[in-house]
Amino acid sequence: MDGINIPADVAETAGVPKDLDSSAVGPYRFPSPRRRRAGTWIFLGFAPLIFFVTPNRAIGGAMAGVMLVLALWHWVAAWPLNLQAEEALIVASRNAPFPIGHASAAVIFSGLRSRPRWHVIMYDAAEPPAARALVVVDGVTGSTVGDPYTESFPAVPSSPPTV
Repeated sequence: MDGINIPADVAETAGVPKDLDSSAVGPYRFPSPRRRRAGTWIFLGFAPLIFFVTPNRAIGGAMAGVMLVLALWHWVAAWPLNLQAEEALIVASRNAPFPIGHASAAVIFSGLRSRPRWHVIMYDAAEPPAARALVVVDGVTGSTVGDPYTESFPAVPSSPPTV
């Protein structure tokens, strides 16, 4: 099997969540960034606790303020991931300037609010590929972000040059 393979007993001991288990059968769904909202409630719960437990009110207030800012950031950065990898590949293929051979998608988080975006790299269907393109697809709206970046590969000579 290619890729990273973690034995089931090691994954269970390490506490790997089931939604990150690469040995699961079926299509893989990237976990939603909405899970960040759980952090919001944790920070909101600890902010008053830190304020009242800390003997120095100024320090306790500053620490509670930091917790509230972090809670706010977790709340506003909890975008819904409305597009999975397969759907991002379909959207990106509509914007490819050539027939597609191999393609791959990876989610990244962009900006201060960590908006999810799929970076889809596609190679043309020629053998060997003569070009590749990078298309960025917004994970929330499903629209493309900007124009695709394309680049051509130099032609590979069929025989070595004579000297």
